[in-house]
Amino acid sequence: MGNEWKWLEDRLVDFAVRSVRTRSYSDEEGDFAKLIMEEMRALDYSEVLLDSTGNVVGRIGSGRKIIHFDSHMDTVQVNDEEKWDISPFSGEIKDGYLWGRGSVDMKSALCASVYGAVLAEKSGFLQGKTVYVTGTVCEEFCDGVSLGMLYEELNLRPDYCVICEPSDNVITLGHKGKAQIRVKTRGVSAHGSAPEKGKNAVYEMAEIIERVERLNQALSEKEEMHGTIVLSDIFSISASLNAVPSECAIYLDRRLAVGENLEQVKSEMNSLIEGKDSFWEIGTLYHTSWNGKKLVYKPMHDPWSIQKDHELTRAMNRAFEKVYGSTPEKYDFWDFGTNAVTPVSMEIPTIGFGPGEYKLAHMRNERCSARIFMA
Repeated sequence: MGNEWKWLEDRLVDFAVRSVRTRSYSDEEGDFAKLIMEEMRALDYSEVLLDSTGNVVGRIGSGRKIIHFDSHMDTVQVNDEEKWDISPFSGEIKDGYLWGRGSVDMKSALCASVYGAVLAEKSGFLQGKTVYVTGTVCEEFCDGVSLGMLYEELNLRPDYCVICEPSDNVITLGHKGKAQIRVKTRGVSAHGSAPEKGKNAVYEMAEIIERVERLNQALSEKEEMHGTIVLSDIFSISASLNAVPSECAIYLDRRLAVGENLEQVKSEMNSLIEGKDSFWEIGTLYHTSWNGKKLVYKPMHDPWSIQKDHELTRAMNRAFEKVYGSTPEKYDFWDFGTNAVTPVSMEIPTIGFGPGEYKLAHMRNERCSARIFMA
């Protein structure tokens, strides 16, 4: 396509700039949701709505085959704004990049999907198809939760789902699993002047922490793609600074490679606490969406992947070749979790593709290439 689509390209870039300028931290996505809905309506979407959770839903077409493109609206916070080379909410385009928080993770992708659906319709690709484009909330904390609530509320089950997380425009066939675990040890409180009368819960935790480190070393020794475990938080409870701690807790982030599963993780957790006065539990998280809906996230997900010969992968290959003029040289596999956990759990064929180098996500000077490809 040539200059006839220049107007669409210009509007897309302007939308992406305005999106980065609209701050949308997790649980604070309301202003961005309004912006997206206004853009969808201006582009004559067939339907635009806001669900009770605060997710934005846009629909184009009314065919039987349903294709869903999902991106999350929320971003991580900026706590070092003064250290950025360019203001994180400027939306400035410089040196061929769109700069700012969310430019990679994942406002560029969301904007591209909003316009991609319009371009597909105007190009005559949506006969017999319906395309849903969503902007979902609180993904940074609650992978897949708000998307699952959206599907349930709308009684929606797509035939295919594309997760538009950053992949540097490389077709992505899956991602690692995740288990977030809280381990607690029990102690007996006593005055700090007589520690022998109590039992220190922190000391009880010390060997468990050493076991966590050894487990990660063992996982990392595998030459192929492997899982990891990291201790990401620790705290203790005591009656005062002059008392023996009665409880200690650590939070563990366990990532699973393909071939690992949650049953393996449960066995590992049992081994970590063996012989200790302790227990482990799923590190459930609780959030409230900007629209007032309660979100409960149980972070226990197996890894997933889609086959290279699956019909969805083949369709992505054809689209890639049409845009880039060559077949994909490689595929990718995300290290991190995404909303894909919801459609995958529903056995909906799911694949990943989006702009931006994901290693720049959550980082200072986050920026996404502003280059646009029009097939």
